[in-house]
Amino acid sequence: MVAQRGGRAVNASLRQGWRRWQDRRAPPAAQVQLGQRQIFIMPDRSGAAFGVVLLLILLAAINYQNSMAYALVFLLGSVFVVAILHTFRNLSGLRISAAGTPAIFAGEHARFMVRLESLGREHQAIAVGWSATDLQSVDVAAGTALELELNLPTVTRGWLPAPRMRLQSTFPLGVLRAWSYCNLGQRVLVYPRPLEGEMPVMVDANDDVEGEGLRVAGQGVDDYQGLKAYQPGDSWRRLHWKAYSRGAQLLVKEFADLRGRDLCLDFMALGGDLEQRLSRLCHWVLELSRQQRPFALRLPGVYLPVDCSEGHREACLRALALYGQTA
Repeated sequence: MVAQRGGRAVNASLRQGWRRWQDRRAPPAAQVQLGQRQIFIMPDRSGAAFGVVLLLILLAAINYQNSMAYALVFLLGSVFVVAILHTFRNLSGLRISAAGTPAIFAGEHARFMVRLESLGREHQAIAVGWSATDLQSVDVAAGTALELELNLPTVTRGWLPAPRMRLQSTFPLGVLRAWSYCNLGQRVLVYPRPLEGEMPVMVDANDDVEGEGLRVAGQGVDDYQGLKAYQPGDSWRRLHWKAYSRGAQLLVKEFADLRGRDLCLDFMALGGDLEQRLSRLCHWVLELSRQQRPFALRLPGVYLPVDCSEGHREACLRALALYGQTA
């Protein structure tokens, strides 16, 4: 067990050292043009097998003093050396830049847009992806550019940085592999996952609960509607404690759709943990924006005034995504 932990620690240390060396050799940049410092090249499995075959032919030529075998070895060896140059040149000069990356909601796949541009010659069979197991192959014609979409699953809200992108090619013979790692400094903003629930409107603690709907919406709202079963995340201010004290199940007071004056979505009007509250707020930001109803958003330490514009929607979603995190 101790040996296993020590081995994992050594592997982790080696990976961190490798990443630091990569960052020094190819620091993060919004645009990268591949050259000698960024490209690595080694024989792949086919190349190793090719070398073994050449060695066997050479041994046979030496043993039998066969001039035709010598000629074959030298010819194939020359082809291998020339393939090194052509495989390197297939990646060299390719320009990679970061394109727009739209924000998404937690649980969706982040879409990182990457632009590949040829400045002179054609680049064939270029494989692009996050790792060697999820590559997509493209051709970039001479003097043209194309955009690729690389996906990455998301789980939590906030900024999601893109990992280092891998580019590789085995063109033209498939016996050598040239590759490079690029860090374009891309990141995508992940909004909370929308979660349906009651509207978390701002409440005046000095008023009673039954008047909550009228207080918030003002003139034009319906009255108290009835009771419904409690669900995790419902506001504790609407709990029907009298019924609960008589032995009934935990119920929540329900009001009609809130209409009237402008609304303020309030973090403190919700129950549940932090992520549940932010998800509920996210749902109502989207819903009220869709209805083009003016609203404000209040988080602890954050207040966005009443508005109904597209910019207000984006500002609210951004505030929810980055709440409690560094921007």
